[in-house]
Amino acid sequence: MTRPAPLEAWHRIAETRDAAGLDDLLADDVVFRSPAVHTPQEGRAITTAYLTAAMHVLGPQLRYLDEWHTGNDEGPDDGSGSAVLEFESIIGDKTVHGIDMLRWGADGRLTSFTVMARPFKGLEALIGAMAAELMKGLEAEQ
Repeated sequence: MTRPAPLEAWHRIAETRDAAGLDDLLADDVVFRSPAVHTPQEGRAITTAYLTAAMHVLGPQLRYLDEWHTGNDEGPDDGSGSAVLEFESIIGDKTVHGIDMLRWGADGRLTSFTVMARPFKGLEALIGAMAAELMKGLEAEQ
């Protein structure tokens, strides 16, 4: 089974930890759902900020363990699709195990990116590290 192009693009970005490719991959109205924030975050700019921070926090130790997807030969004929990517990473001395759920439209741009993480201690470490990384990004913009 061949990986759909949006999924290939995400894997390239995650492996290289180069956020430059996000501009082409994310739809203008993409929605990001974080395990740490109650409300969905809407738009390319905020999603780029979260994913860039995640690449710094999870990236060095990030390993994708498995994936399931529709698109190309499966699913709708319009080019849209979805994927679930199982991942593992280490933050400090805590292991984080989770999934990324991605959806894309017919144009190949991601319309939704949802992250779920466990166990609780790993999620706590992730929340703390992400908050610190997002603050660094805000300070750099000022």
